[in-house]
Amino acid sequence: MELISTRNSDLTITPLEAVIQGLAPDGGLYVPGVFPVTDSGFIDSLKDLSYPELASRIIGLFFDIDDLNDIMSEAYSSFDTEEVAPVKDLGSMGYVMELYHGPTLAFKDMALQVLPRLMSRARKYTKGKDILILTATSGDTGKAALEGFADVEGTKIVVFFPNDGVSDMQKLQMVTQQGKNVLVSSVNGNFDDAQSAVKQVFSSDSFRSKAKGYRLSSANSINFGRLAPQIAYYYHAYVSLIRKGMISNGDRVNFTVPTGNFGNILAGYYAKRMGLPVNRLICASNRNRVLTDFFMTGEYDSRREFFKTPSPSMDILISSNLERLIFELTERDSGLTASLMHDLSSSGHYEITNSMKERLKDFYAGFTDNGACLDTVSRIFKEYSYLTDPHTAVAMNVYSEYMKETGDKAPNVTVSTASPFKFVTDVYASLTKEHISEPFRAAIELSSFTGIPVPVQIMRLKDAKIRFNNVINKDEMEKTILDFIR
Repeated sequence: MELISTRNSDLTITPLEAVIQGLAPDGGLYVPGVFPVTDSGFIDSLKDLSYPELASRIIGLFFDIDDLNDIMSEAYSSFDTEEVAPVKDLGSMGYVMELYHGPTLAFKDMALQVLPRLMSRARKYTKGKDILILTATSGDTGKAALEGFADVEGTKIVVFFPNDGVSDMQKLQMVTQQGKNVLVSSVNGNFDDAQSAVKQVFSSDSFRSKAKGYRLSSANSINFGRLAPQIAYYYHAYVSLIRKGMISNGDRVNFTVPTGNFGNILAGYYAKRMGLPVNRLICASNRNRVLTDFFMTGEYDSRREFFKTPSPSMDILISSNLERLIFELTERDSGLTASLMHDLSSSGHYEITNSMKERLKDFYAGFTDNGACLDTVSRIFKEYSYLTDPHTAVAMNVYSEYMKETGDKAPNVTVSTASPFKFVTDVYASLTKEHISEPFRAAIELSSFTGIPVPVQIMRLKDAKIRFNNVINKDEMEKTILDFIR
């Protein structure tokens, strides 16, 4: 397996090298040179495997690592459920796959418990240098990356998050992080401001010369080592439905995915390209509906008002992983892809060709505004006795609209991305119409109201010491990083 850059298909690299590099030197994202092919026999061979074993089979299609089974067993040993990613039946709402049973209560753990272990196997490509991981987060990636890389030998990690752009619990998870090799800082602005500044650091020759003792890498989903483990849980969901007798091998299934930076749903698209029988990929956005508009019109336009919503991990206007889909829509024309990405960088806008628009048929897109999001949290609990977080509620509402519009009878799996207790103030208010601003009291009241225990990861934060309380402007990010590594 070789990977190529979306902006220069002549640039090839091994997957382990890509884990170290993160972003390609030309600013592109690494993608498989060819997609591995999985058939019905391969899918059938997964039915009796545990989640770590299944993940090892999928990730092994990309990474040639002798001890991959051990890596997967270690990565998922800290999850609080034996299934790792339980798939539950919600009747008329289809199925929900819970990806938040890891140490930070978010789906990012599914990949970020794997990535540090992949990176340790890739150290041979660093030529003796330590690894400096730079990451911007809209909420969940930051904590999951910090948890995965804290005190990992030969690495330092710096995480930036938008000030006032994450939930109270998300912020507490990051600013209380332990580890000698970690730095956390909030940034004035939104996630897109932080993400674009991190990308500028990656492409800065001046910064690289000042940080010459380090190899730069990323824990964002631009890193192929983040993306590959996410493909596995789409196969897991499909196999789970076979085990439950809900489908037969070969039946087509929909996946509805709450989407911000487009990495999660892109993994589902990759699974389909590899042969998983996926019918439609339903892309669910919040009020920042830039992706919905793209799929409806073929125009990507980030020149719009930015909204803060109850689903902050999706408060994004520049979805980095969409570049990987654009590359496929161009039929792997790296020159055209580079041109479109240049238009986005220079003007905040691009429009794909008519032939590319015709290739969007694998997707359906919709959005959910703030009121409908919180109403859906309440409705799902009342109708199904199921407690969901605001991001998953966005997806469930979009799926309901999809069903009304299409009447599609294919089984659907909604991808649930976070514990509702990470967004406890809004979740409790949606159920009771009572607003409790103090998050730990809200968590206790929500537990009392629903009968669901407060996760231990949340209660530990109550007495955790805050280590990081600095707030910087985005033009101070480079200096902040350099001061940390000197």
